[in-house]
Amino acid sequence: MGDLADNQVQLWIFIFFFGLVAIMGFAAARWRRPDNIHTLEEWGLGGRAFGSWVTFFLLSGDVYTAYTFVAVPTLVYGVGAAGFFPVPFLVIVYPMLFVVLSRFWSVSHVHGFVTPAEFVRARFGSRALAVGVAVTCVVATMPYIALQLIGVQAVFRVMGLPGGWPLTAAFLVLALYTFNSGLRGPALISIVKDVLVLWAVLAALLAVAGRSGGWENVFEAASQKYASSGSTTDGLLLGLDSQLNYVTLALGSAVALFLYPHTLTAALAARNRATLRRNLAAMPLYTLCLGALMLTGFAAIFDRVEPVGGDPNTVVPNWFNTSLPDWTAGLAFAAIGVGAMVPAAIMSIAAANLFTRNIYREFIRPHASEREETMVSKTASLAVKFGAVLVIVALNTQFAIDLQLIGGVLIMQTLPAVALGLYTNWFHRTALMSGLLTGLVVGILMLYQIPRYGADGAVLRPHFGGSAWPLSNLGLDTKSSIYVGIVALSVNLIVTAALTPVLRRAGVPDGRDITDERDYVADEGDPRVKRMTEIVDGTPAEETLPQPAAVPTHRR
Repeated sequence: MGDLADNQVQLWIFIFFFGLVAIMGFAAARWRRPDNIHTLEEWGLGGRAFGSWVTFFLLSGDVYTAYTFVAVPTLVYGVGAAGFFPVPFLVIVYPMLFVVLSRFWSVSHVHGFVTPAEFVRARFGSRALAVGVAVTCVVATMPYIALQLIGVQAVFRVMGLPGGWPLTAAFLVLALYTFNSGLRGPALISIVKDVLVLWAVLAALLAVAGRSGGWENVFEAASQKYASSGSTTDGLLLGLDSQLNYVTLALGSAVALFLYPHTLTAALAARNRATLRRNLAAMPLYTLCLGALMLTGFAAIFDRVEPVGGDPNTVVPNWFNTSLPDWTAGLAFAAIGVGAMVPAAIMSIAAANLFTRNIYREFIRPHASEREETMVSKTASLAVKFGAVLVIVALNTQFAIDLQLIGGVLIMQTLPAVALGLYTNWFHRTALMSGLLTGLVVGILMLYQIPRYGADGAVLRPHFGGSAWPLSNLGLDTKSSIYVGIVALSVNLIVTAALTPVLRRAGVPDGRDITDERDYVADEGDPRVKRMTEIVDGTPAEETLPQPAAVPTHRR
């Protein structure tokens, strides 16, 4: 653990910014919010009325998280080039988001969907499938929230704060302002978060570039470390044994990102399709920041930075603390803390909405009032955060990124029903449910078979040690591995596609699709889309001419 007496400047800067965003989080409850409106759309989606600037900051705060500051650079520090997989996966994912999220925005605004599971219920006419998707989304989100809390915990350890009470205090602040302000809280705070992140990136680059030898010496030190490790899966360049896992991990992570409920929640809060697509087109700029921060893993090797208390998640925060001026390190710590709080709040809201709309209202209180529905979702958001804490306690978080990758394996199994469902309703609802369950079982069994090894080759944890499944389990003489999510999703798709014609030939009843093809391209101004008379930023929506009436739908 770090020495608190030596980190007073860092601590007070962190407290100042944490206090600032806490005040902003609570104040956001009154940020251009209509009076006396207590609905889930207001609390959980900001009234579906975020304009261009707020949508930009909200999406960036949603996608670039403590994952950016802690998990990815830590992986680079440990394995080198293989840890750079987020760069290609983000290059892949934005074209997907640009196309898919626009369709999801439209159909959700026409029918009033708040969650992806509601869309599945309407598209395929299956309560069981909708609940399966909802439960999968909630469980997959828990590890992702836990990753954010681990990022904050790592900062506290570097600063020398004792015990678990600082994390508990930060957790309570997060829980309370989320409960009070809903999505408006993280939307407002994300502005501060982005400023801090950009400053931390600039400081890190200047700190290394200003040294004698610059980045050349940094890469040389990293190369020597990996050359002496004896492992075939680390190094400045990808080895043959790590290439398959690298490619499948990048592809699988791209697929997973746009299926997470918090990504969809942020998208639904946009005012219209143009706002959403314009900001998605600008998001790749942030990938440059991510790539720069990943290089701090190499810088930590060059400066011989060691983990605090043996926790590898503290490597990068400790590098900031030992290699930069105290006030700069304090700003970097604030960036990590705020960068964790924003996505954690959005994730808990998204998971709470899933519980409220697809479990509570569907099976417990079908006639719940809007006020009751909102209160249930607020309470559920607290429970989700407690669940994330339990994940931290239950799993060894040697590499925090394992939490996100394990969650990705689960969330990928919703792709046939959610993402492909936006383009076709050909799949049979029973086949989709069978594929979902099969993919989950296969994924969990494969994850169970993966151990976690230490630097000396000793087994630290026999099960759930990562997401790279060794091909040697098939009896092959190789050290290559493959990302579990890709295998599980492939099995899911095969089962779904194979069972669909069989079930239809057998006369098994299919679900009724209540959506229409035109619903997927509807935009602000369409009479079927609720018009926002006042948006959170920008100018009021303009009147547009009515659109033709919808035509009956048919199975495609």
